[in-house]
Amino acid sequence: MAEISAKLVKELRDKTGAGMMDCKKALNENDGDLQKAIEWLRQKGIASAEKKSGRTAAEGLVGSYIHTGGRVGVLVEVNCETDFVARGDKFQELVRSIAMQIAACPNVEFVKVEDIPAEIAEREKAIEMGRDDLANKPENIREKIVVGRIEKRLKELALLDQPYIRDPNISVAELVKQAIAELGENIQVRRFTRFVLGEGIEKAESDFAAEVAAQAAAAQS
Repeated sequence: MAEISAKLVKELRDKTGAGMMDCKKALNENDGDLQKAIEWLRQKGIASAEKKSGRTAAEGLVGSYIHTGGRVGVLVEVNCETDFVARGDKFQELVRSIAMQIAACPNVEFVKVEDIPAEIAEREKAIEMGRDDLANKPENIREKIVVGRIEKRLKELALLDQPYIRDPNISVAELVKQAIAELGENIQVRRFTRFVLGEGIEKAESDFAAEVAAQAAAAQS
C-alpha cells in the first residue's frame, strides 16, 4: 500500500471539501490515487455532504421504533432543512433505519464522540491506566496504549461510529452522508432516547442486536 502523506490528504480535502479522516480513508482505499479517491468520495456521497454540513437543519422528524414484543423502544430526532424533505419517503426511511440501529446498540449513549462529556473520557482513562497488563510498561508506552483504547471505547458509545446493521461495510455516519447526497440537504441526528422494558430490574439478557438485525434483513427481503 502506498504511503499516504499529509500533503496528499490536504490536496484531496481542498478538492472535495470532505473531512480529513474521510480523505485519508479514501486514499487508503485507492492506494494513494488522487482521482480514484475523489470518485470514491463522490460515490459515498461524502464530498457533497461535507459542503452542506454547515447549513441550518431545523426541520425533520421525531421517529420511533418499537422492537417486536414491545421490550425495546426508541425515539430519535433527525433534522433536515425543509419540511418537503422531511415528509418524503426517503427521509422517513432513514429516520426509521436510525431508530432501529439505536435499538440494536444497547451500549450507545451519545450521537457522536464530541458529545461525550470530558469526565467520562477521564474515567475511562483512569480505568485503563490501572489495567494489570500495563503495569510493567514505561509511562510513555502506557500513555500511547491508553489513548488508543480510549478512542476505541468512546467510539463504542457514539451512534455515528457504529457499523450500520443493514450494511456493516459502512458506518451510520456514512449512511447519513449518503442521504445528504441523495436528498440534497444537510441532515443531522440531534438526539435520541432508548427505552428497555424493566430496565434496572435484574433479569436474563437477550441479544437484542441480533434480533433487530434479523428483522431489518427480513424487511429488506
